[in-house]
Order: sequence, then structure tokens, then C-alpha cells
Amino acid sequence: MKYAIIKKEDLNKWLAHLIKKARLYAPKKKENLFIFRPIKDISEITLKYIPTILPPKKYYYPQKEKLLRFKVRPFETARAIKAFEEYILFAVHTCDIAGIQCMDVVFREGPEDPNYLNRKDKMTIIGIECLEYCDKYANCTSMGNHEPRGGYDLMMVDLGEKFILHINSEKGERLIHGLSYIKEADAKDMLNLERVREAKKKIFKEEFNASLLKVYQAFDKHFASGVWQDVGKRCVACGNCTNVCPTCYCFDALDEVELSLNQGIRYRIWNSCQMEDFAKVAGGEDFRKGRDGRQRHRYYRKFKYPVDKFNRYFCTGCGRCTRTCMAQISLVETVNSLLAEEGVVK
Repeated sequence: MKYAIIKKEDLNKWLAHLIKKARLYAPKKKENLFIFRPIKDISEITLKYIPTILPPKKYYYPQKEKLLRFKVRPFETARAIKAFEEYILFAVHTCDIAGIQCMDVVFREGPEDPNYLNRKDKMTIIGIECLEYCDKYANCTSMGNHEPRGGYDLMMVDLGEKFILHINSEKGERLIHGLSYIKEADAKDMLNLERVREAKKKIFKEEFNASLLKVYQAFDKHFASGVWQDVGKRCVACGNCTNVCPTCYCFDALDEVELSLNQGIRYRIWNSCQMEDFAKVAGGEDFRKGRDGRQRHRYYRKFKYPVDKFNRYFCTGCGRCTRTCMAQISLVETVNSLLAEEGVVK
């Protein structure tokens, strides 16, 4: 089967089956926001949500993780984590799946990152396609991530009384194999899927005032633009934008030594280019002293540098950076301001 059908009335039955298969993480409402969390009670899960506070990145690239244990005398090192558990990310938006694909590119580049790859190997991704905008902050259409573009094992699309499931891997196939309430999709189901996708075209519109190629060219030309001074004056250097981004991967490593001073643990923790000391080196030299330079660097790490290195944009259009910005700096407005210097205005 490439496509399968599950009635909504059978969804909880399937979720109970998934919980038995592996540790299940899914979106849950928390006050007026949403978070990914381990699921024990199926009733906690919500399928309609704005992007979670933190992306599901926190499960395959933890905020703080043990890298190794070490001993000074005699000098020895050993892996801190010997085994990784099987887990399922359920109802992941296509923008966050695009973020996972970006992280794959980074951590598979030599030297490969074993912790990331081992966790990723244990992960199964069940996505859910958005049929309308999460909210006003998303720019997923301009980034091409409002529709599925691979990177998942199963993708759910709401057809009204049922979900159609696109089976994209052997892992995905195993999660529905032998379940009598999940049937192969027929011609009518495929027509309904086509109808839903056509309806989306009337809802999702380009958020940027030009194509991504024009955006790239604008970044290529306007490194010294006044746009960055304006953004820098408004930025309060809180670091929210990088902490919630599904593609930011900068980290620091620290050693925690026991009182004996003979052994300890090395940790990896998230770090941010928006922090004042991030670009500071020995001797006190700081290559990005101002907030304008730090903000510019963040944008270039989404729209210029990864395109040059990986041929991929590292903005997924999730809108988290705009949504959480204490200074109300909008990514879409900033990019469109840069395009305006190219003479591109809607």
C-alpha cells in the first residue's frame, strides 16, 4: 500500500497500538500554547495546533545531553549513553519535518555525529499536513514547506470523516501492518485527497514579495544594508529566536567534574549566536559586538550560508522566531524590507 485510510473513530485505537510499539511524543495544549511531550493518556493529544513552543528537535537533539564519561587517572573515556530507545513523533507539522531534514544534513556531514544519528535511527515520524495557516506568523508557503516534501514515515491528511495516510517508508508500513481498521485507499479517497490539495492553493499564498532566488540575491548584495541597523536597534538580545528555531544547531560543550577531580561527564548544551559572548575569542576580541551584526548573522544562516554550503534554505517557515520575539521583529517584514532595496515591493 502506498496510501491507506483510517476512520477518525478508529484513531484512538491506533494511538493505543502506537504506544505499545514505542515511546510516543505528540502535541498537547498547555494554557494558550502547545508543547510536544511524552504521551500516556491519549486524550491529551491535539491535532490542530500552532507550532509548539519548542520544536520536536528537543527529542533528537536535546537541550542538554551527556556525551561521554571520563576519568583522569588513568585517563579513560566511555560513551555516556549506551543505548537509545525507540520513539515515535506523532502529528508533526511539515515545517518541523523540514527542520529535521536540515539537521540531518548538518549532523551527517563528516565527522558524523553519533549521538544525533543513533537517536534519529530510533525515531519514526508521523506527520500531519496543515490545511490552513497555523496563524499570521507562518511563512511556510514561501519556503515551500506548506506541503509534504519527504522526510517522514507516515503523513496524515484530514479528509473529513477519515485520514488518508501516505506510507513513505518501511517503518511507516510496520506501524499499520496487520491492522484490520486501516484499509488501502481507493480511487474515491485519492480524488478526495486531490480535492483537499486544490482547496489549499486558495488559502496558502506567498508571504515574501519575491521568489526564494530573489531573496537569496538580496542577501548576496545587501550585507551592509540599513535593514540590519534597524533590526539591531529593536533587538533585546533575549535569544528566543534561536532557542525556538527548528534548524539552529550551535552548541557548547562543558565538563562537569566530580569532587574527587578524577572523573566527570562531558555535556553538550544548546548555544546561540544571539548571546553577547558567542563570537568572543581569546584576548577579548568580539567579531559580532553589536546586536545588528548578530541578527544579520542569524538571517544569513537561514537564507545565504546554508544555501552556499548545503544547497538548502534553513528557514522552514514555522514562524516561531517572529511569534516569540520580545521586540516583535518579524522575519517576513525583515526579508521584505531587504527585497525592497532590490526594488521589489508588492
